[in-house]
Amino acid sequence: MLKFGLFSLPAPVARGDEEYVARVLDTELCRDGYLALRDSVKFIGVTDGFRDVLKEFPTPEGGTPAGFRRDAALSGDGVLRVDLQRDISRDKNGILRPTKVLYSADTADPYEVEVISPFLANLTCNPGIIYDLFINNPKANVGNKFKTRDEVMSEIGRALGPGADISVELNNPFEKDFNVLLDEAEKFRDMIGKYRVVIKVPHTGAVTPENVGQLLEGDKKLEKGYDEITTANAMRGHLLALKLHERGFRINFTLMFEPFQTRLALQARPYFINTFLRHRLVQSMKIKELVDSYDATDNPAHLEALRNFFVNSDYYPPSKAGIDLREVLRLGRDLIKYRHVEDAQGSDGLDGMRHNLRVLKNADLPDTRLIVCSMEGPYNYPDIDKLLCEDEFADMNHKVVITAPPDYLARFTSTNQVISYQRRFMNAAKGQK
Repeated sequence: MLKFGLFSLPAPVARGDEEYVARVLDTELCRDGYLALRDSVKFIGVTDGFRDVLKEFPTPEGGTPAGFRRDAALSGDGVLRVDLQRDISRDKNGILRPTKVLYSADTADPYEVEVISPFLANLTCNPGIIYDLFINNPKANVGNKFKTRDEVMSEIGRALGPGADISVELNNPFEKDFNVLLDEAEKFRDMIGKYRVVIKVPHTGAVTPENVGQLLEGDKKLEKGYDEITTANAMRGHLLALKLHERGFRINFTLMFEPFQTRLALQARPYFINTFLRHRLVQSMKIKELVDSYDATDNPAHLEALRNFFVNSDYYPPSKAGIDLREVLRLGRDLIKYRHVEDAQGSDGLDGMRHNLRVLKNADLPDTRLIVCSMEGPYNYPDIDKLLCEDEFADMNHKVVITAPPDYLARFTSTNQVISYQRRFMNAAKGQK
């Protein structure tokens, strides 16, 4: 079978572009593409963007860096110019990664990143991950080698290489001065690189610049309920995401816990949206447990426990700590129904993921992907793996990025039978050459 590529075109290389074009001559063309170009191309060259990528990521001769797709366009002067476009589904030399589903890691530990980096298309960081789990954790930050966020992020960038994006969160999304936030985003871009940086912007909800201090002192509870909200404050995160997008930043719009958040979030044109699983699933199971216990015993103590749970989990503000138990039961039943806890859509905790994939399928945002995050337990990842094999979502695999702490993902490389078979093999060989 004949193969066609840039090397097949009977056109010379544009002067000065020889070294660059040599890196992409193996780029394949379909037969029709080759025939359409064969008599039209006068020269083959590269774009300024191509040169800039190679300047940012020096790459051995004959190749192009991971994380970039090779595109080509014929200009009016007959020059076919090859460009490198950011595409984390691509490995080095523009080759597709092994699976359409991509992997990410929730970590700020450069030592972990070093090990897993060849398999990652993204890495996510937030202040909790950077400070609590690494910088201020002597078991991870051995010898207190890293002392600042900037030191950590620079080392992570080195360890990851060009193929993975780095999603990093603004320290204070409640800052009123947009220029201050823009300066921070630009600092991240300078540190991580314009091709890799993704700015994490959170939903802000009922939290505002005026009341965010309530989360930092006393009982650390917000006086108002999550649904006691003004339009301006509710849309603060959306507006920040959109404004940064308009300044040329790719946005990871985060803190998406309920599927009804998705369609509005997409209006801000994010590069990533998120489905958070763990806390919602654990809370749903707890709610069902207490409602079922009440139904089985008619003991109001179960509803009192549910009311306390709702206050502790911010469904109710402290001012509703004495709310009527009938209202508590109504909310519990409503959540169980809405989250499909008792049917096939949500008994695995993935009703939100299913909904988000359906919404994303019908969105006019071809480059936006869904990050599936916040997992725990032995079944979360296997259930996601099975969901992505369902016929309904077969054409959405390329939209999914699975992210978790590296040690959580690592556990799914092994089974009990690995031990059993290694025992057999190693005893059979007994070190023989």
